[in-house]
Amino acid sequence: MTSLRERFMPDMKEAMKAGEKEKVAAIRLIIAALKEKDIEARGAGKGEATDEEVLGLLQKMIKQRQESISIYEANGRPELAAGEKAEVDVISAYLPKQMSDDEVKAAIAAAVAESGAASVKDMGKVIAILRANYAGQMDFGKASGLVKAALAG
Repeated sequence: MTSLRERFMPDMKEAMKAGEKEKVAAIRLIIAALKEKDIEARGAGKGEATDEEVLGLLQKMIKQRQESISIYEANGRPELAAGEKAEVDVISAYLPKQMSDDEVKAAIAAAVAESGAASVKDMGKVIAILRANYAGQMDFGKASGLVKAALAG
């Protein structure tokens, strides 16, 4: 199976041939962010970003665009919001299938059991297990709220 990193260039070339300007632009943004991440990693003495780190980068890019969308919509700029939504669609295509709410709750329950977490103080252990097992498959912002609720209850 090809790594996530190896899919960007062929996809961009395909989009260029098909004349999909928005898709080309979004993939270029991904490649640029990835190069930046690799440079940062080299500075820290590590190699190229792993697939898990690439997934984290893509999730971060989506989160940034979703924040921009809400700002643009709040300020009456639907054309700018539409551009951001198009980028989110392209970036999302590289993420694994997102887990349903029920699947997220089941994963949290399993992670709580695995970590032996007893209180909200142990939340970090649970989130660490979730990140290790489900990178790119769940929104950790929502998941942390659910973990907190599970440990508080």
